[in-house]
Amino acid sequence: MALRCDIIIRDATIFDGTGAPRRIGDVGVSGDRIVGVGDLGGATADREVIATGKAIAPGFIDSHTHDDRAVLCGPACTLCKISQGVTTVVVGNCGISLAPMRHTASRPPAPLDLLGDEQWWTFDSFGDYAHALKTKGSEVNTYALVGHQTLRVEAMQGDVLRPAKEAEIHRMHARLKQSLMEGASGFSTGLYYPLNKAATTEEVIAVGEALKTTGGLYTSHMRDEANHVLASIEETLRIGTRLGLPVHISHHKCSMPENYGRSVQTLALIEAAASMQEVAFDMYPYPAGSTVLMADKVRDELRTIITWSVPYPEMAGRDLSEIARGWNTDLRAAAERLTPAGAVTFQMDEEDVRRIMRHPLSMIGSDGLPHDEKPHPRLWGTFPRVLGLYSRQLGLFDLETAVHKMTGRCAQVFGMVDRGVIREGAYADLVLFDPATVIDNATFEDPVQMSVGIDKVWANGVLSFAEGKATGEKPGRLVTRGR
Repeated sequence: MALRCDIIIRDATIFDGTGAPRRIGDVGVSGDRIVGVGDLGGATADREVIATGKAIAPGFIDSHTHDDRAVLCGPACTLCKISQGVTTVVVGNCGISLAPMRHTASRPPAPLDLLGDEQWWTFDSFGDYAHALKTKGSEVNTYALVGHQTLRVEAMQGDVLRPAKEAEIHRMHARLKQSLMEGASGFSTGLYYPLNKAATTEEVIAVGEALKTTGGLYTSHMRDEANHVLASIEETLRIGTRLGLPVHISHHKCSMPENYGRSVQTLALIEAAASMQEVAFDMYPYPAGSTVLMADKVRDELRTIITWSVPYPEMAGRDLSEIARGWNTDLRAAAERLTPAGAVTFQMDEEDVRRIMRHPLSMIGSDGLPHDEKPHPRLWGTFPRVLGLYSRQLGLFDLETAVHKMTGRCAQVFGMVDRGVIREGAYADLVLFDPATVIDNATFEDPVQMSVGIDKVWANGVLSFAEGKATGEKPGRLVTRGR
């Protein structure tokens, strides 16, 4: 009997997500699964897409996002992802997760406010958040981590500039364990930030012991990515060893001019550790980072662009140095006046960015901040930038490797079963793109610009993006580690 499909994508160049060589063929989809790959000349379908000259790949997995709120507020928030070919996002990074914490009396402390003001902090349990995802629906799949900063603010009643007490650690452990049972997949820390900085290594391990109940993953925005980056990597590895679980280093970089070039050392350290334990890292393809504006971190020699400001919203998109001159003050005083605020800071060296990206343990994550007024361009451009600039134009690696870093590798590290690959039986998360033209358009000056070259995107077999716009469908699901 001839194979009957809902959709057949014909004559495409298939990048299967494993890093294997590309090949020409067809991909058949029925329901939410891929049911045929190769020569499907004898198969029929309700809908056919002729993809001659186009590439078909697994939907991209954004391995590092702050989309906890974005996945709940429709295509206005997720167009930046589906227009890049992203079908799955990892939320709850850097110790910042929207659940489990109810915080409705006032604006949450930075950096939790990257996810929104008090109206969004209504999820008393991860189960409540998972229920909202299911009932509201989303354009993308969501894989969720629970943030240590969120747990600390709740358990310590905001008194977080100190190590946690035993009862508080017990509370965090219990909340993490409950969240994992309700569909969360891991635990993240943001030890760089004031809300998390006072946490000892032992506190992190004690809370993280809850991961053993479900075999979860530990991820970290490390304590330091600058002068003490090696010591921070060692701490992260030590936590993983003590927990006996995989560790993931968030947005790996070597910050500040005095540390440019040190990726040679950091990558050697990570690579040596990988022979003894499971370790991976994500990175974004830009030499500038973005987070909340912290006055004590600004430096005269580093360009800083304001992305949002509560007291001075009109300053979004302007350089901090320009603002300081206009106010006849120094950078730190200007930053203090602008906060609560966010910023883009040019703090990395392009050669380090390329070396880290090229490393076989790396994967791609946008670290985009979807609620910034003038966001970092990575929010709209990360994945086409890797495909178009770094692979096609600069030849940093071939397209098979680029796709693998965005798909199969991510799915393997995060334990996403049947995702990140094109094969029979896998979920039909797919992106059709033009390998000859795909490129980012978003810039630091004009960051909200859609990339070009992304043709169609399907999540769980449902078309979510086509002809340059969202289709209105919400096929995304909560994805849980190991399932």
